[in-house]
Amino acid sequence: MANTHSSINFGLVNIPILMNPVIRNNDTSFNQLHKKCESRINYIKYCPNCNKKIKDDEIIKGYQYEKDKYVFFEKEELDKLKPENEKEIEIIAFVPLKDIDPIYFEKSYDIDAEGKGKAYYLFCEALKRSKLVALAKTVIGSKFYYCILRFNNQNIIMTTLYFEEEVNINKDDSPIKINDKELELAIKLITSLQGKFEPDKYRDDYQDNIRKAIDDKINGKSIKGKKKKSRKQISDLMEALEKSLKER
Repeated sequence: MANTHSSINFGLVNIPILMNPVIRNNDTSFNQLHKKCESRINYIKYCPNCNKKIKDDEIIKGYQYEKDKYVFFEKEELDKLKPENEKEIEIIAFVPLKDIDPIYFEKSYDIDAEGKGKAYYLFCEALKRSKLVALAKTVIGSKFYYCILRFNNQNIIMTTLYFEEEVNINKDDSPIKINDKELELAIKLITSLQGKFEPDKYRDDYQDNIRKAIDDKINGKSIKGKKKKSRKQISDLMEALEKSLKER
């Protein structure tokens, strides 16, 4: 969805913008092949009742409300259910970023000005000065979202949010007594491992290994995996903390 046209509604101000996903998939893509003849596997839309292949224009959406019972929806009917102004990003409030648990963050988009509108840069500066983020709602594709807009260096980043019902957290309320000495050692271990978040230094080791293996395969070389280090498990918590600190 590169260069998706949209707009931000900020009170009575309308800000035309271009929206692009921030993240690109880094995974190596494999094709599925038939082991016997090494041909590509095809996926066919097939109706077992009619015993025939099905074209896209013959498919409708159905919701199963009881076993083998469905209610059916045409695309036009689903379009009628979308919110008004679905192509716009409607701001509903401004909130501190710290009030939003990162567990609700889903996907981020780079929001750039479309054209040279002054309103976009004014909005950037207002977010920067207020130190707040805009809570908004919008539709992307066929899905309705709440999202936040935040100032990031020189532009705006929009991050869609999961709904409360989508977040599944197991809350453990059982009280466990913490030993003061164990806590002191745990804090010391944390302090010894303190550092900076430097994303440019973090590599996807698994994908790097796959890409190297692909080159090796092309050049007729065999794949040699690295020998995995065995780690001795220490059941006594105090002993594990003390040995961890000594290794640091």
